[in-house]
Formats: sequence, C-alpha cells, structure tokens
Amino acid sequence: MKNTIGNNVKMTLFGESHGAMIGAVLDGFAPGVKVDYDLIDANLAKRRPNAKTDTARVEADKYEIVGGVFGGFTTGAPICMIIPNADTDSSSYEAFRGKARPSHADYAAFCKYHGFEDYRGGGHFSGRITAPIVGLGAICLSALKNRGVRIGTHILRCGNAHDRSFSDFEKEIDAIGGRMFPIISDAQEKFEKEIETAKRDGDSIGGITQTAIVGLPAGLGEPWFSSVEGVISNAMFSVGGIKGVEFGLGFGFADAKGSIANDAFAFLNGKVVSRTNNNGGANGGITNGMPVVFQCAVKPTPSISKRQDTIDFLKGENSVIEINGRHDPAIIRRICIVITSLAAIVVCDFLSLRYGTDALAGTGPFEG
Repeated sequence: MKNTIGNNVKMTLFGESHGAMIGAVLDGFAPGVKVDYDLIDANLAKRRPNAKTDTARVEADKYEIVGGVFGGFTTGAPICMIIPNADTDSSSYEAFRGKARPSHADYAAFCKYHGFEDYRGGGHFSGRITAPIVGLGAICLSALKNRGVRIGTHILRCGNAHDRSFSDFEKEIDAIGGRMFPIISDAQEKFEKEIETAKRDGDSIGGITQTAIVGLPAGLGEPWFSSVEGVISNAMFSVGGIKGVEFGLGFGFADAKGSIANDAFAFLNGKVVSRTNNNGGANGGITNGMPVVFQCAVKPTPSISKRQDTIDFLKGENSVIEINGRHDPAIIRRICIVITSLAAIVVCDFLSLRYGTDALAGTGPFEG
C-alpha cells in the first residue's frame, strides 16, 4: 500500500473502518500555525452523518492530536491525529464474507492482499478513513486563510437537482462554509428529495461537486508530471467515490471553438487576469493566478438494498447478495468537505515547494 501523499508537506493515512482507530500524520508542516479546534470540529461535523438521508452509523469523531502541536500552535514536528472507532457492527460483513459487493473493493483487495485484508466495513478502503483527512485538512485551511487562500466545495448536481456554478467566489465560499448542506442556491429541498427518493427505492444516487481555490499566486505546479491539475486529480481519485475530475470547462472543450474557449488576458488594477476562466486557473500545468476550479464526478454509493448478482470468490461460484447494513443513499453532501480538505493539503505542499515550508505560517497574500 502507498498511503502517503505529498513532497514537502506529506500526509500518511492509517487504520481500518472497524479497527480500534483511524488516523493520519501530517509531516513537513510549518511551525507556528495556530490550530483552530473549532474549525476542526465544524468540518468533522460536516463529514459526519447528520441528516435523515445519511447512514445510521454515527461516529462521534472524538479525535486526539498526539504530536506536532504544543500550546495551541504547530511545532514543526509531525502532527498525528487519531480518531477511535466506536460505532462498529461487523455482523453483516461476517455474513457475506467472500461475496464481492458490486463496485466495492472487496474482490480487488482480496486479490492484492491474498485474503489478509480487513474486510469489515470496507477496511482501509472505507470512506471512514476520510475523517482524519478532514481533521488535518482544517489545520491546512487555517494556514491558507492567513495567506489569503480560500477553498470551498459545493454540490453542483445530484440526480435532477442542480446548483449554479461559482461566480462571486469569496462570498460564495463563505456562504457554503457555514452550511451543513453545501449548495450556493436555495435548492436544498430539491436535492434532499432526490436523495430521499433513492433511499425509499432501496437505491443510491451520485452527482457532481465543484471546487474553487482562490488567492493562489501564478507559478505553482511542476510540469510535466506534477502539474497542478495532475496532482490535484491524483489526490481526488484517492477518494473511493470519485470517478471523474475535470478542470474549468473540462470535457466541454470538446464541443467548443478556440475563439470561444480561449481565455483572453488583460491587466486589471495592475494585476494580470483573464476575462474568462475556461481553463480553470491553470495553463501548462501551472497556476495563472485565476481561481483554480474543478469538478468531481461522485458515483452512487455502491451499497444498496436491492438484490444483486455477484460471485463468492472463496467458494468459486456465482451468487447473489443483499446488503442490509447501515449505508448512505448518497455521499455527495458529506464528500464536499473531504474534497476541500484534501485540496488544502495539496495546496500547502505546492506552496511549500515554491516558497518554503515556513511560508505557510506567514500572513498576507503570496506574490506570484
């Protein structure tokens, strides 16, 4: 397994869904960043199930930071966060051991780890492992905010419900930051209805999120193979439910002409801007100073109550499976803060590569 991401600022994940605890270590982070415990708590609450449309498994996420923080500030040593697992029920997983849950990692993990993997609750592949990403990501978000960098993610689409795209970036990032259901418009009821319908049918639903990163200087990214789009995409694809990532206009470029798709540059108050942002804030794999904007396709939760065909890979025969555990009919509401947090960790790494790690503890905007 490779559970570490980053170059200068690195995060390593550990733990399994039904094990004693989960956690993460953030290494290479700057000393002197004030830890906002209220933000950690608020962001973990956004990731937790708290709506009638979410899973019945509710973990308190009573985290503990066991290193790297002293007197309320980061020390420069590795920051280790642990979160005990308390609300675990492995009985349903024991009942269908060997049956590959469709679109889950059960069979693939069995092939790779020769049957030694912890299969309960998805083990190390569970969405539960995203909790420490959110916890440590909050520390990164605090550091970035001090440097004028803001990140926000909202639900752009879920079923037939649609939100509008970002336009007034900072205002809208602030707005969704205070909402448990992260949308810009007042269409929450439509989104909830889509999810409730899927749940009532014993099914699940996917959607699309949109993320904006504002305040980044031009010049971040390491072409060819550590382009800003490539590294962010790599991080996003590490989250199990994400199956597609596009920047700016993305696949819409296929239907556009250059005369429309090109982003014309201009000087505005002495600063270089582009009149449009179809490229999503990057050219040649490098940030250009415009907001970095990307969308993620989130697949329907694979655990559904409907009877499904599968195999029993222990017995070597075809089979059927009915999954009656505690599962989300949609993870798109909860995944938004995971995307934001993971993006913050990636951005901190990019900034440390260009300006040095200590710059993360500074104040004021970065210069391009």
